[in-house]
Amino acid sequence: MEDKTIATPFQKKTFRPNPNFVKRNDNNNRFQYNKGKDEETNRINEEIVSAKVRLVGDNIENPGIYTIFDAIKLARQMNLDLIEISPTAQPPVCRIEDYQKFLYQRKKKEKEQKAKATKVIVKEVRFGPNTDEHDYQFKLKHARSFLEEGAKVKAYVFFKGRSILFTQQGEILLLRFANDLEEYGKIEQMPKLEGKRMTIFVNPKPKKKN
Repeated sequence: MEDKTIATPFQKKTFRPNPNFVKRNDNNNRFQYNKGKDEETNRINEEIVSAKVRLVGDNIENPGIYTIFDAIKLARQMNLDLIEISPTAQPPVCRIEDYQKFLYQRKKKEKEQKAKATKVIVKEVRFGPNTDEHDYQFKLKHARSFLEEGAKVKAYVFFKGRSILFTQQGEILLLRFANDLEEYGKIEQMPKLEGKRMTIFVNPKPKKKN
């Protein structure tokens, strides 16, 4: 792609360093930062070392490859920062944005992703093929409380010895169990026999907003 070079002479602006930037190792282009080695950061403005960059973004009238001098000049004309968002691309990809707003949006996105990736807690409830009514109601009550707390329930019937002959009875018990929990959870998997266990999963229903 042809370079879109701005003809006007480049006028240097006062250097404004990235607040997390300490120094650069020119041998491997890696950085050291004030807030720990594992924290991601982005080079901005004069920190960007590539001679050319690719500008992208809705606020760029002519996206494409620019010299670093012209890219910084364009950012200054917009009273914004040149931010390197993909340093490994050839040439590196940059956007022109307010750097503090860019950091805020990134942290907000990371927080949302972390919330979505919350570990699912699974609680187990064990039955026998001949579980009596009192024991069934006791375990059903616990399962309801697990679902109300947001945990997934894994219920299974364990067939010991010759009780494996009563798999149909175990299936009926688990289907009754799922039906009794219908108000609190939604069945994820129908009763499935694996070895000496027949298992069913029930997911908690989303809590109703007031």
